[in-house]
Amino acid sequence: MRIPRIIPILALIIVTTTLNVDAQCKAFAKKVCIPELGAYTHDGNYHAAILVEGEEAELYKTFYSDMDYRVSICGEDKIPEVEFRVLDANKNVLYSNKDANYAKTWDFKLQSSQQLKIVVKVNTFNKPGETPASGCVAIMFGFKIKK
Repeated sequence: MRIPRIIPILALIIVTTTLNVDAQCKAFAKKVCIPELGAYTHDGNYHAAILVEGEEAELYKTFYSDMDYRVSICGEDKIPEVEFRVLDANKNVLYSNKDANYAKTWDFKLQSSQQLKIVVKVNTFNKPGETPASGCVAIMFGFKIKK
C-alpha cells in the first residue's frame, strides 16, 4: 500500500529536478551564448541541454536564402571543447569547427532555403575510470535580413 504513494512523489522529484536543470541551462544560454551573436538578431529559441563527455546531440533547423546567419555554440567551462558540424540533407559537411580550432561561432549565407542538421559533440579529456564531466551546452542562432 505504501508503494502507490511513493511513485507520485518520485515522479514529482524527477520532473522538478529536470525542470531545474533546464532552467539553469537556459540561464547559461542567455548569459553566455546570446552575447556571442553580436550584431545578429537572436531567433528567440533556446536550444540547451546537459551533455556528458563523448555525448552527441543533433538539431534540425530550416535556414532561408538571402539572409546572413550566425550559429553560436557555448559549453560550460567544466567540460572539454565542444565540436559542432553542420550538414546538409545529403549529409555533406558544410562546416566543422574542429577545422577552425573549435571556433564558437560560424557565419554563413545560403544560396537556397534548406533544412540543415547541426551535430554537437562534447570531446573527451577524462582518463579511463574517471567520472566523465558534464555540463550545459547551448546552440544559439542569429540572423540579419538584407535591406
